[in-house]
Amino acid sequence: RQLHNASFVKLNEATIRMLRLIEPYVTYGYPSRETVQKLIYKRGFGKIRKQRIPISTNDVIQDAIGESTGIECVADLINEIYTVGPHFKQANNFLWPFKLSNPKGGFSTKTKMLHFMEGGEAGARGEEINKLVKRML
Repeated sequence: RQLHNASFVKLNEATIRMLRLIEPYVTYGYPSRETVQKLIYKRGFGKIRKQRIPISTNDVIQDAIGESTGIECVADLINEIYTVGPHFKQANNFLWPFKLSNPKGGFSTKTKMLHFMEGGEAGARGEEINKLVKRML
């Protein structure tokens, strides 16, 4: 069990049902391009031969998934993730889950386990996820 991890999920009928099951324990929403960019540049690690390799240069991406997907640089990776392009699955599988820190200002102790609509932290946030991620970077 790990706290404060983030990953990207392609929304379809099956993933929406899975999110409904775990809704009391997670928070989720629709990130902006700026949020995706900050996550990848600041906390981005690639999965190469089951090892966590920092994305420090474009060569890391090009060597791992460049030939099969056409994604050759960090900008291509950000675009593929944000637009949920045809090679989203390979791009997302290449990315290691983002390890975020505790949010600045913390979570409120009284409402931590309540749904976001009830003033809590869990559940669907929509565009408000960008503010939370910004506090956690």
